[in-house]
Amino acid sequence: MSFLKKIFGEKKEIRQLNSVKDLTTGDIIVLTDSFALPANLRQQQFQVTAVNSYEYERLTQTEWVLTGENATELYLTLEEDDKSYLKFSLKIEHADVESLFDLEQFSDIFEENNQAQLSRQADNDKTQGWTSDLYQQHVFAQVGYFHKKDHRSETLSAYEGKEAGEQFELYTLYDPAEDRGIDVEVWSDGDTDVFLTLFRPLTDIVDMYPGS
Repeated sequence: MSFLKKIFGEKKEIRQLNSVKDLTTGDIIVLTDSFALPANLRQQQFQVTAVNSYEYERLTQTEWVLTGENATELYLTLEEDDKSYLKFSLKIEHADVESLFDLEQFSDIFEENNQAQLSRQADNDKTQGWTSDLYQQHVFAQVGYFHKKDHRSETLSAYEGKEAGEQFELYTLYDPAEDRGIDVEVWSDGDTDVFLTLFRPLTDIVDMYPGS
């Protein structure tokens, strides 16, 4: 048998991809055409171009970096409570924040015991379909660590140094329905990243194709 395998070659086993949790670099997802999605997600294909990890005190999350055909970059995590939801995150720039919100109101997010509220001013082409009229703060300065590693297959270092994760503080707001939100990550060097977030059912991914 082994001799015949050497002659004809072993048949390569096709990797099965049955769950979002199994996504890895190179895999492709296809999203539904539902009008509940922003236009830049609707019926689009995205490839997983990197897998990272967010480590908190009681939770480690997988983050899939998604790149679309029009070079749109998104971030996907799974939110698991009574049900599992897809959490899509879109990074926005300072100019987007400035057009979306009053900056003085936005700064209230970083004031302890303030429970900031944000009212949307105006969307632009990038943020259309991602935002809500009103947001309420739910998370203040939660400490986390970001790792450019896939914790499912790689060990995350618990020590400081070259292999350690990068520390940040997380501030989170949700709209009244809690199906849209804002994440603000403040890094130890003072850099601040702002993301618009969207929570959707798992069924919004209508197809998945293994990259290898």
